[in-house]
Amino acid sequence: MVDATLGGGGYTLALLQRVRPGGSVLALDRDASAIARFPLERVPPDVRLRLVHANFADLGRVARELPGGADGIIFDLGMSSMQLDDPERGFSFQRDGPLDMRLDQSEPWTAADLLNREPASELRRILLSYGQERWGARIAERIVARRARQLFRTTKDLVDVVTGAIPRAAWPRDIHVATRTFQALRIAVNRELEALDAGLKAAIPLLARNGRLGVVTFHSLEDKIAKDLFNVEATDCVCPPHAPVCICGHRRSVRVMTRKPIRPSEAEIRANPRARSAKLRIAEKL
Repeated sequence: MVDATLGGGGYTLALLQRVRPGGSVLALDRDASAIARFPLERVPPDVRLRLVHANFADLGRVARELPGGADGIIFDLGMSSMQLDDPERGFSFQRDGPLDMRLDQSEPWTAADLLNREPASELRRILLSYGQERWGARIAERIVARRARQLFRTTKDLVDVVTGAIPRAAWPRDIHVATRTFQALRIAVNRELEALDAGLKAAIPLLARNGRLGVVTFHSLEDKIAKDLFNVEATDCVCPPHAPVCICGHRRSVRVMTRKPIRPSEAEIRANPRARSAKLRIAEKL
């Protein structure tokens, strides 16, 4: 089994309890601290665990030696609560801290670097595309004006700009006014959508016959990437509709198990409010 996003270790611990004796679990994470935190004492003696500090975009390389392929692969794209709750990581607007947002802290560029260097046009694109922030153009203008006076360093610097850019009457009722901006910057800093596309494309060939791939998304753009890839891989021909004969040679490799994504129940959302936007899609290897 493969957990492509170790995070707090919840999926990996569950998989370790369910694989057969002699089986193995491979877990990856871009965040080295997630590897260091994992409770190795909870690994059953008859199961092999391999922890790898790697981006799941590199799954094909990391898992190349899996004998017979993987019986199951899971991607849980939600942020770890440990990451969100640590002000030093800069993911949250709730507490002031360095404006970092890197999942892999060995990467060179932080969110502060992005805000202090990118032109207004690129900042606007990031906010509109990744955050679906309708006030993205105005926020981008305020960011450029603010950094001309003083560079961005902390999460509070960014929160102040966002709250000042969006009229009070337009603040959303169900989320913090800076939620979409922080989400957009995190996606951009970590190139998350590009990594997801590469990771899912690497995962399907790794699956053994009847192996299953599950993807838990928390953002509409992530869900679209998973949905579109599953639909393509479940289709024999992907030629343009006007093509008189098939020239692509594409053959379906999976069947989609979830015509609609599985959503959390009301009870789960009450127990874990961060699950409210989660969607699970599953495909099975033919």
